[in-house]
Amino acid sequence: MTSCIALLRGVNVGGITVKSAELRELFERLGFGGVRTVLASGNVAFETDGGESSAALKERIERALGERFGYDAWIVLVTRAELERAVEAFPFDAGDVQRQPWVIFASDPAVVDEILHAAGEVDPDVDPIAPGEGVLYWNPVKGTTVDTPFAKLIGKARYKPVTTNRNLRTLQKILG
Repeated sequence: MTSCIALLRGVNVGGITVKSAELRELFERLGFGGVRTVLASGNVAFETDGGESSAALKERIERALGERFGYDAWIVLVTRAELERAVEAFPFDAGDVQRQPWVIFASDPAVVDEILHAAGEVDPDVDPIAPGEGVLYWNPVKGTTVDTPFAKLIGKARYKPVTTNRNLRTLQKILG
């Protein structure tokens, strides 16, 4: 069995409501074991037998989410081991109460490089970013997560189907 986490993009915002109990039920109906939802921001931990590729698994989950909840569903699928590595490697001071510790996940690793390239030279006081293994780390000042140049870049429509971000504390709860 492989431990996986589905990170859903854009649920419980903008009129897309997905209740945790219904989400858990859907994943169980898809045949996954040990299904657990964490918070109401679209995080599902589950076990799979590993009988299908990541791409096929992602596509199957997105299709089921779209059919069940009536929206264009996008997820980033990671293994528990990948999530653990991303959390452990957070390069900034996660205890700095003035900042928001974010991890940006991409379903296509090339997107991480594309975003880094598009970001160019960023002001490290405004938009501290750092590449990780298949992720980007971002540590902006609290209250600026929609206003900074990097925030505007990752908010572009082009990245919505292939990225999602989570606060480091949320990721720690998922792993807990």
